[in-house]
Amino acid sequence: MTSSDRARAPVSRRERPAKPALTRQGIIDAALTILRDEGLGKVTMRRIATALDTGPASLYVYVRDTEDLHAQILDTLLAPVTATTPGGGSWRDRLKALLTGYRDVLFAHPEIARMALSTQPSGPNYLALGDAIVGLLNEGGVPDRAAAWGLDLLLLYPTAIAVELSSQKSATQKADDLTALAAQIAVVDAARYPRLARLGDELVSGDGPDRADWALDVLLDGILAAGSRAPGKVS
Repeated sequence: MTSSDRARAPVSRRERPAKPALTRQGIIDAALTILRDEGLGKVTMRRIATALDTGPASLYVYVRDTEDLHAQILDTLLAPVTATTPGGGSWRDRLKALLTGYRDVLFAHPEIARMALSTQPSGPNYLALGDAIVGLLNEGGVPDRAAAWGLDLLLLYPTAIAVELSSQKSATQKADDLTALAAQIAVVDAARYPRLARLGDELVSGDGPDRADWALDVLLDGILAAGSRAPGKVS
């Protein structure tokens, strides 16, 4: 047998290095690598199994299904959010900073943002985020029932904004769309749409951060005001 023949000879499985043991975290780490390199659409059980040199059926021992996997990806991405929550400032400032951190994670991973609208996130980091939000609402004087219901609203808003901004359009295309909308408003029929004509440029005024900050204040003011009226309120 020549040296080239020996090089092409199959290697016995007994001579190969042992594969690392499968773990839930190892599966999630592999999924994150695929997400960053190829996008969420490629994060499938089959693709992960190939990356880990195993069969897809082996993954279901650790991950319930693809939806569970996606939820755990989001939970892993949220780790820095609760770890870096500001300790100073008013309860409102700290809460807005926390929600902004959550929003920024979704902005950085738009496919995950779309998934979060249809899949219930779960995991220790997501639970820590929810616990921190409720704690800050309580600190601001919001009763438990209103804080529990307000939690959904406060997480839904940044998620929806991230989805809205996650379209495949370029920044130039989005700017063109806004310019076209402003031009349409500028010549709107005042007799037919009197209030829109009166508002004019106000409809497209303000930048993203200013509008987001204002929207969070509206939500927080509403939760505070509605706290005493929440049905079945728990004080």
